[in-house]
Amino acid sequence: VPTELLAFSPMKAGPGRPTTTTTTAQAPGPLVVSNVLQSTSSSANIDNHDTTTSSSITSTTNGTESNADVDVVSKRSQSVESFKVMDVLQRANELEFQEGHKVIHCEVGQPESGAPALVAEAAVRALTGPPREVMGYTDAFGLIPLREKIVEHYKMKYSNDNENDNGGDDTRLNNLNVKNIVVTTGSSGGFLLAFTAAFDAGDVVAIASSGYPCYRNILSALGCELSNVGVNGEFKLTAVELRKEIERREECGDKKLRGLILSSPSNPTGAMLTPDELRELCQLCDQEGITFLSDEIYHGISYGKEEATALSYSKKAIIINSFSKYYSMSGWRLGWMVIPDEFIDTINSLQQNMFINAPTISQTAALQCWEDESIAELETHVEKYRNSRSIILEELSKIPQIDTMNIAPADGGFYVYVDLGEENVAPGLGSVAMCKAFLEEEKVAFTPGNDFEDPNGNLGDRRFRISYAGGVETAKEA
Repeated sequence: VPTELLAFSPMKAGPGRPTTTTTTAQAPGPLVVSNVLQSTSSSANIDNHDTTTSSSITSTTNGTESNADVDVVSKRSQSVESFKVMDVLQRANELEFQEGHKVIHCEVGQPESGAPALVAEAAVRALTGPPREVMGYTDAFGLIPLREKIVEHYKMKYSNDNENDNGGDDTRLNNLNVKNIVVTTGSSGGFLLAFTAAFDAGDVVAIASSGYPCYRNILSALGCELSNVGVNGEFKLTAVELRKEIERREECGDKKLRGLILSSPSNPTGAMLTPDELRELCQLCDQEGITFLSDEIYHGISYGKEEATALSYSKKAIIINSFSKYYSMSGWRLGWMVIPDEFIDTINSLQQNMFINAPTISQTAALQCWEDESIAELETHVEKYRNSRSIILEELSKIPQIDTMNIAPADGGFYVYVDLGEENVAPGLGSVAMCKAFLEEEKVAFTPGNDFEDPNGNLGDRRFRISYAGGVETAKEA
């Protein structure tokens, strides 16, 4: 068993831009199993792991005991960093429920309002009847009526009669079929299915820094190598930044990129790619043989800028979405993927073995998401986010030490991402310490940037994220 799982290879940053690095997560070596059933009194110690998590195994053969200390936690799992925002939430909940403090929650992307009323009523009706529904297994890809509604949603929201204004081709949209829709256990289930289907251990996948931390953590657990690509001055990863990374890797003789995963609107920055930028990114990925995973989980929550889907610009992209954000169903654990034909059989097999199917009760209730009454209710949520966003951006503009250029644009989603600036931090006195102080002393929960940035750089301790998903009053109090 290897003594190291992760090897980090930091690259020097170019002038005026964040560090771009490749993080290598090597696949664990063969599992070493000790035969503890021995006929003579002896003990074998498997002690070549770096950690001390172990279990003492004693068995008896012919009256003779044999002992062995065997590590019970895999090296693969030990390589996975915690999801820092959930650590913050855990401490906030301790302060709130165990110590009796009121905590202002601006850490998690948890919509203040629950699922639409029609969705909740459908769940109750299915569970209680009459008649009471069985809630058994569905097809691995999900309920066909739900998949049909997802297809209809794409055609209604994104499709045009002719070639669209941004150089896209709606052929894939217009021909979209239920066979290309996979209902997943949240977007997280979609990430695991997509990563496993598209990449092998050792493949290099590009992610944005700043970016959603679970991309990095899941890919690392699967043995993929990571290329952390710094965002531009508008907090975006566009075809310009990706092309520079492709060229840098060619010059250095590094492995070619196998994949890219990116969200727009972005978590944590809220930055959105324009339709032109998304088209150029899709075209570059197709030209270079890079599998593009477009995370569109925050679609529906935007503030004036046009939303575009990678379906309009690529026949090869995998699209991942969720009912957690716009549809306010985060705890229902329901999402979906749109996949090219070549992935259908593979992802079907993976879904059957990993999840069987997404929660049936959630699928049944989600059929009501696109009813006029539900959409009207959900749009009131977006208006609340818009008001909360305005409050936070206005208050931040009053702090002279924060350069407004260091505040991400917050075009969509429900986050504001702030760079404190190098001049405002010192060793041990950056955003991590600041967020801890806010939580412990003022009982306001923010998320430090080390959850979203390249772990080999220093931007994680300069940046932090404010979530305004919790409502207007929460934003005012914070």
